[in-house]
Amino acid sequence: MSGEEAVDALRTLGLSNYEARVFVALQKLGRGTAQEVSRLSEVPRSQVYGAADSLGERGLAEVVEASPKAYRPVALSTAREVLTDRLERETSRAFDRLESLRTTAADQRDGQDVSVLRGRHPIDDRIASLIRSATHTVVFVSPTAASLTADITGALRETGANEIDVTVVTADHSLEDRFVTDPVTVFVMSEDNPADFAGRALMVDDRTVLLAAETEDEPVDEEAVWTGDSSIGRILAAFMRSGMESGRERHAE
Repeated sequence: MSGEEAVDALRTLGLSNYEARVFVALQKLGRGTAQEVSRLSEVPRSQVYGAADSLGERGLAEVVEASPKAYRPVALSTAREVLTDRLERETSRAFDRLESLRTTAADQRDGQDVSVLRGRHPIDDRIASLIRSATHTVVFVSPTAASLTADITGALRETGANEIDVTVVTADHSLEDRFVTDPVTVFVMSEDNPADFAGRALMVDDRTVLLAAETEDEPVDEEAVWTGDSSIGRILAAFMRSGMESGRERHAE
């Protein structure tokens, strides 16, 4: 990683431009005066003092009371811990504030339109959340065992334990063993029709549907659309029901 890349990374972690440049310069010098740091970092000498003192207040540098005044960086392991803790605190504070702003009305509207999700992790989270919201029926199309995260597996088990009808449709026989002791029905379909397993799919209560497919567009690895208690959701649920029945009939032949 170049010096400029290190500066950019440190700015992402919350340091100002001058603080990041001074910190990188101190790592190279080991110990340096404001003049030495300025020469290496290209930060004006008058600004080095403030940036270095700020690093000292953050616990990222030591102020050496000498003549002239000098600065020394803390160990990288210490800096990593300091910046990580700060980032976690700021992240927690930001989301606590967002949570307090989230209204009940927003929750009630959630899912009534068609929404698009991009990225495996957000899609996994939405699938697990929708499964846990079920009141009577869950059908999850999981082409392979890799389509199931630990959280989704847990959501299916928890929901089935609440006397809700939970079915997993798959082409992977190993899922039968995974849910053998759980109140989850596993239906293994053949792959005669590739369209049956074009991606993951979820139906909840015959009205909420999520459809996901892998994508080759970097860096997004999966995209999904989902809709809740809406006419579109009910129509898609009817198609899923029809496809399942058709698959059962082919399987029985």
